[in-house]
Amino acid sequence: MPIEAVIFDMDGVLVDSEVYWDKSRVEYAQDRGKVWTDEFQRLAMGRSTVGWAQVMQDKLALDETIDDIIAEMKARVIAQYEARMPARPGALESVSRMKQHFRVGLASGSPTEIIKAVLRITELDQIFEVMIYGDEVARGKPAPDIYLEALKQLGVAPEASLGIEDSANGLRALKAAGMVAVAAPSPDYPLPDDALALADAHITSMEDFTVELVRRIDAKSRP
Repeated sequence: MPIEAVIFDMDGVLVDSEVYWDKSRVEYAQDRGKVWTDEFQRLAMGRSTVGWAQVMQDKLALDETIDDIIAEMKARVIAQYEARMPARPGALESVSRMKQHFRVGLASGSPTEIIKAVLRITELDQIFEVMIYGDEVARGKPAPDIYLEALKQLGVAPEASLGIEDSANGLRALKAAGMVAVAAPSPDYPLPDDALALADAHITSMEDFTVELVRRIDAKSRP
């Protein structure tokens, strides 16, 4: 079945935001006399809002509630976005390119306020046909819920859709949904081999996410 829809993740794919999230978590931990490590960051990447807040609470042994952690992290990250939007080179243009040939949607596990801030600043809210936020689904990535909801709203079958992700949890969500998967990890956060093995294609720059690439993957994935 030919590819009809392309679904984008946001953090790490469209915006190189993991650096902002990592910086915010490092500073959050430092303010409490604690240390946020690369290992902890990888555990938090790609998870739902409650999911990454639980990682922070557990790994940092925090007394703060999940809601308090989420509220402070949202404020820290949005402040950085307002100061400078860290779009990955070629990422915003790739959405416009795909829109000319496929139906396009967003499926991001980030908090709703942060997604809306990014979409407003980049004006991508004028391009995406559907936008599903992690706060709107019961289970976050690696569960497939957010992608299945995006496809439901588009009216497109999983086997006729392609998703692009930067995290291991995101790739697992795509494959659990039955979709074609492209791995596009940020250079600062390379994926382990077992995660890359899930992908139908692997790119290192969003400038390489072209219509021609989707067509090649589509042809290769069909009998």
